[in-house]
Amino acid sequence: MALTITPATVSACSSFTVSATGAPAGAVNATFSYDGAPPQTVAVTAGAAGPVTFTAAGSGAQLVSVVYTDAGSAVVGADTGTVTVTAAPAGTLTTTLTTVGGVTTAATTLTCPAGLTGLNGTITYTLPGGATVTATVTNGVVATVPLGVSVLPGQTVGVSFAPAAGTCAACTFAPITVTVPVQATCSVVVLPVVAPVTVGQPVQVTAVVTCGGSPVAGATVTFNGGTSPVTVTTNALGIATGLLTFGTAGTVTVTATVTAAGTSCSCSGVVSLPITVTVQQSGNGPLQALPACWRVNVPFPLPNLFTATLRATVTPATAGVPVTFSVGGQVVGTAVTDASGTATLNAGLSLLQILSGTYTASATINGTPVQATSTLTPCLPPV
Repeated sequence: MALTITPATVSACSSFTVSATGAPAGAVNATFSYDGAPPQTVAVTAGAAGPVTFTAAGSGAQLVSVVYTDAGSAVVGADTGTVTVTAAPAGTLTTTLTTVGGVTTAATTLTCPAGLTGLNGTITYTLPGGATVTATVTNGVVATVPLGVSVLPGQTVGVSFAPAAGTCAACTFAPITVTVPVQATCSVVVLPVVAPVTVGQPVQVTAVVTCGGSPVAGATVTFNGGTSPVTVTTNALGIATGLLTFGTAGTVTVTATVTAAGTSCSCSGVVSLPITVTVQQSGNGPLQALPACWRVNVPFPLPNLFTATLRATVTPATAGVPVTFSVGGQVVGTAVTDASGTATLNAGLSLLQILSGTYTASATINGTPVQATSTLTPCLPPV
C-alpha cells in the first residue's frame, strides 16, 4: 500500500492531491482524511483509489491518511503519508483614521502577495479605553467604518484581522497600532472684495488656504454666495481665485469651503469666515436721447427753449431705481425706473446745451454713467 501526494510541498491555502495504490484484497472503498478537513470516500478500482483534492492549511509537516473498507464497511487496511505546508506569506494592514464632524472613521486596506480573492474575515478596531468596533472583510475588501467616537490627536487605535471560520487566509496579518497624528491647523480666508460689484457682472474673489501657516497648493476651494458656486484650485502660494456673479442688488455673504486638499492637515470641510459684499444695481442699459424739438407750449420757463425726452434702462429690469440725467454737464432732472426698468424724463434744454444742432446726454445709475448723443430737430416753429 502507498500514498502519492502531489505536490509533496505546498503553500498554505493551495491545493494538493492524494492517490492510493496497492489496496488490500477485499477493499471496495477508500476514505482519505487531512488535518480536520471533511473526509473524502472514493471507490477502489483495480487496487487504486483517487486522486482526491485537499486545501493546505497551517504550516509544517502534516498527516494525510487513507482507510480501506470492504463491502460490509469493515476496515481491511490503512496507510499514511506526509505533506509539507509552507506558511502563508505575510500580508499588511494599512489603516487611515479621519475625523469629520466629531466622529472618527477608519479605512483599512489589506494587501496579500497571494491575492485577495477568498480572503474573508473580520477587522477589529480597539479604541482608546478598550471598546471595539468590527468591520467585515469580503474578498479582501473592507468598508470604511465610523468608530462612533472622536479619537483625539495622539491617541491610538489597534487594528487586527481574524479569518472567517472555515476559510483559509492566503496571508498572515500581524496586528498594527495606528496613532492619530497631531495635526497643524488648516484655515481658509476670503480676502475683501475691493472692486465695485454690479448685478450680472463677474467679480474676482480670492481665498488663501494655509496649514500651520504654510500655503496649501492644489487644494480644491468652492466659493459660495453668488448665483452659482464656483470651484477652483489653489496655486503654489495657496491662493485660489475665481469669478462670482450676483443676480440681485443688496448685501451678500460670500464664503469659501475647502472640499479637498492633499496635505496632512484636515482641510476638507473647512469653511472660511464670511465676508460681506455690497452689490449695486447694474447701469449698463441703453440711454435714449430722442431728438430735441423747439418748445411749443412753454412747459419750461426761459431760457429752456427746447424740449428733449431722455430714457435710461437698467438691467435686469428693476423698478424704483433713481436715475440722474445730465445734458452738457448740467443736471436736468431725476426720474425713477418703472417695472420695465426704464426711467423717462422730459427735460428742458437751453440754447447753450444745444451745440451745432446736437446735444449729449448722460444718465448716472448707482454711480455708473451711460451716454448718448442726439440731434436738434425743429419739428415745430419756435414760439
